[in-house]
Amino acid sequence: MKKSLGDAGELFPQSVFIIASYDENGVPNAMNAAWAGECTRHEVCFNIGDHKTTANIVKKGAFTVAPANRANVVSADYFGIESGTKVNKAEKSGLTFTRSEHVDAPVIEEYPLTMECEVTSVDGDEHGARIVGKVVNVLVDESILDEDGKVDFGKWQPLVYDSSHMTYRVVGEEVGGAWKVGKELM
Repeated sequence: MKKSLGDAGELFPQSVFIIASYDENGVPNAMNAAWAGECTRHEVCFNIGDHKTTANIVKKGAFTVAPANRANVVSADYFGIESGTKVNKAEKSGLTFTRSEHVDAPVIEEYPLTMECEVTSVDGDEHGARIVGKVVNVLVDESILDEDGKVDFGKWQPLVYDSSHMTYRVVGEEVGGAWKVGKELM
């Protein structure tokens, strides 16, 4: 038997993206954004409200995205609950922010994967927008790569946000080969 949940739209886990940017003075900032994802193989899209990060990205035209992982759950949550308009989150987090070689945005060294992005579209303004960015480079720590040089989700252990229970969960278990397991029904 199925039960109706009404218009509940937050049933599926969402990526935990840490979006980093610089303000007009070159001060780094980071925020936790769950309403985000890869919208094509070479693009990232996210919806954010009236945040310091929104204004930074609109002004600078660039950002980085570091999907959070198990090892960084504390800082990832911090980036979502503290306001960059009130404190210097980069400084207070104690993490290492370095300048990207490809875009005008910071890389957080402690996060093992970072997508460096140039803004291609802003639907809105500095007070809230849907932002699309072209991925111009991906930095990956070798510790999360497999023997073929591909990202190993078991080693990386990226987080997803479970909004139904307001908790973070880890991705990693493999349950079947894509474009393979369904062949038994063919």
